[in-house]
Amino acid sequence: MAATTLPPPPPPTMHHHSHSHHQHQHPTSRSTSVSSASTTAPNDHTDSSPSPTSSESPCSRRTPSLTPTAHQPSELDLLEPKLEYLSDDELDSKNHSYPSLDTIGENGSGSTTNGGSTSGAVTIKRGRGRPRKHPLPMQGGTKVTKGRSKTGCITCRRRKKKCDETRPECMNCVKNSVVCEGYPEKTIWQSGKQKSEGTAETALQIRKSVMSRVTELPCLIDGVETADDRYLLDHFVHRVSKILTVFNDDTNPFQEYLMPLAVQHRGLMHSLLCLSGSHIVSTKPEYTSAQLHHYGLALTHLSQDSSLSPSSSSPSSSPQELTSSTSIDKSVAQMLLLCLNSICLGESSGEYRLHLNAARALFSTNSLLPTTNFHRFLYEFFMFHEVINCLTTLDRRPLTLSLNPPPGILPTPGAMLGVLDGLFTYIARISILRDGIRERRKRGVPPVDYQTLSEAVQIDADLHAWQPPLTYGPSTARFLAALLYRQVTWIYLYRTILDSRPSPKISSAVNEGLKYLSLLPPDEGTESVLLTPTFLLGVSAFEPEQRPRIRERLERIGRYSGLGNVGLVGRVVERVWELMDSGSEESWDWEGVVVGLGWDFLAT
Repeated sequence: MAATTLPPPPPPTMHHHSHSHHQHQHPTSRSTSVSSASTTAPNDHTDSSPSPTSSESPCSRRTPSLTPTAHQPSELDLLEPKLEYLSDDELDSKNHSYPSLDTIGENGSGSTTNGGSTSGAVTIKRGRGRPRKHPLPMQGGTKVTKGRSKTGCITCRRRKKKCDETRPECMNCVKNSVVCEGYPEKTIWQSGKQKSEGTAETALQIRKSVMSRVTELPCLIDGVETADDRYLLDHFVHRVSKILTVFNDDTNPFQEYLMPLAVQHRGLMHSLLCLSGSHIVSTKPEYTSAQLHHYGLALTHLSQDSSLSPSSSSPSSSPQELTSSTSIDKSVAQMLLLCLNSICLGESSGEYRLHLNAARALFSTNSLLPTTNFHRFLYEFFMFHEVINCLTTLDRRPLTLSLNPPPGILPTPGAMLGVLDGLFTYIARISILRDGIRERRKRGVPPVDYQTLSEAVQIDADLHAWQPPLTYGPSTARFLAALLYRQVTWIYLYRTILDSRPSPKISSAVNEGLKYLSLLPPDEGTESVLLTPTFLLGVSAFEPEQRPRIRERLERIGRYSGLGNVGLVGRVVERVWELMDSGSEESWDWEGVVVGLGWDFLAT
């Protein structure tokens, strides 16, 4: 049987089915399948129906089939092309598009241009499946900004409701009958650095604003306002008060009487702090300004109190209180403290006189009778300096009150020595005799007349009869100090009545005084009252071997007390010794020596 040669099959044609079932199929396929499908026959071919011998299948109904026109289909002809879907990424990455089935002509070919590209617009349908949660951005497109802001009204934000941001009131709040609280103020965006800088500046402004409104707490004690003031107060309590009287314990009258009074009186507190500053400036000059500050305020308040003006240092004080005895007590206490201030500074121009004269005027009018313990202390302290002042001046004589103590003064131990026990009465009487003798010496007449001699003999008898109060105690330093004061009082009487020349009697009396002085223990409270007896022993020491012990004692007193007048006393004593060694009769008048040096100070 001869083989029959069949003609080659015509090119397959893509049958376009107009059924709606085919329109729902995905138009895309793999590139190879589409390429073969898009290769069409010439434009004059016609659609051919499927061969009756070919059986219909679901695939043949859904997918255009490739059928031969004049021969039996081969296995290749019966193969159905496999269609695969492209992903969105692959579609976007393609620079060309493919025609859909809708654009294919009835002859199975799409309209093309000479270049082979489609002439109409290409419609790309989205594939099936769940859309992307975050769609890819369109290339070449611009992002559309949202009109809604990132916040709502305050009410909706608090209620955690969606706000339609209608102004001035949110419609969501209006519908729900809720008061719309409006919208927060718009703020300009700032970076982290700007926010930190702005926060720091805001905090600084707030701090300055708060500090401008902060008021300082009032001072607990008037006059004690700074760290220097507190230091000076502490120095007075623990040091100064213990070198001014024979008491260096808790019974010190400066702590027992003056401190409580100074807490209530600003002027007295300034005087107290001024005294403390004067005592410390020799070793710590940095407190000079504080000392001058308190000195000026002390004088101001003392002037106001002394004039009894309504504008006292205490705002709550009334005129009746100013004229009361309490106000006078405070004024006298200020005057005495300012006298001590001159002693501490070692002033030699009579700065103490203003204050001592003012206190003297008050005491001379009997305004301050020693009826209480505090008044007794003021009286004793004033009389001690008043009488001792006669030893270094020519124009100040003892107050009559020192010759005739007021009633109520009994021989009792006090803060000082010689006042309340009656011994200073003899010193005042001797000073009056000394003034008369000095006047006679100037006139060239015998210095000692019968009346002067008779008074001196009486004083001598009284001194022999005087004994320290039993309350002192025979074995105490206070008892020895009282015997020393009696000894130098007798030496003072001898140097006043007799000529200024060496003698065994005066030499023996000075040795006895030095013996008492050596028996007193160092650093005791009695050290504060030993300057006056040491001065009288010095101006009576005719023997050169007696002088070194006096120099040593003066140095020890200076180290213990730190008072500035100790150096002045030492220089006067040295000058008197020079006159003694030269045999000059001027050694008798040591008050004149002080005046000749141009000095005026207290040897207390």
